[in-house]
Amino acid sequence: MIAENIARISASLPSGTRLVAVSKLKPVDDITEAYNAGQRLFGENYATELRDKAAVLPQDIQWHFIGHLQSKQLKYYIPFVSMIHGVDSLEHLEDVEKAAAKVGRVVDVLLQVHVAQEETKFGFLPEELENLDCLENLEHTRICGVMGMASHTDDEARVRADFRAIRSIFDRLKAGPFADHPEFKEVSMGMSHDWHIAVEEGSTLVRIGSSIFGPRDYSKVKN
Repeated sequence: MIAENIARISASLPSGTRLVAVSKLKPVDDITEAYNAGQRLFGENYATELRDKAAVLPQDIQWHFIGHLQSKQLKYYIPFVSMIHGVDSLEHLEDVEKAAAKVGRVVDVLLQVHVAQEETKFGFLPEELENLDCLENLEHTRICGVMGMASHTDDEARVRADFRAIRSIFDRLKAGPFADHPEFKEVSMGMSHDWHIAVEEGSTLVRIGSSIFGPRDYSKVKN
């Protein structure tokens, strides 16, 4: 079923949009089945779980950390992670820079923007991204785009407006401070319940878990 789900979703994605299979709280066997179906991008939310899975799974997997960034846990995945989706403050950006420098890597990151109506969402406010004066100081961090989440609501118009706002922020940054940065090309938005709308509004990375792997048991969360 996992292989069939990946094939179905992948066939629905337009050219230029990639699938990040969210494998948090799922066993290695499930990830192996997805891998054998051709999936190479996987997203994890919990630092030590990501570390442990990466140690036993194929080395050509591209691991994306998509959980809330906690600086003290960067050490668990900074040596190998392909991309960090949720850099939500300048402080965290500096923490990633320092952690990547310690292991001698350049790590790709996305700036998390906050457009949703819930206060619990993390991220930069749009106005905070208007004047980014830290770019010239980043030697071990490569900003590759933005990430955001829509409001948790059944109102499709609200969800679409949120995704449109995220894409608009990306477009402004691409035309402004990142105009000379070809690596700035990713817009990560859309999950199992709303990815179709996200794709229509310009997502380049969709983070889909339950529609691939089925429901999760959150009692297994350890970190």
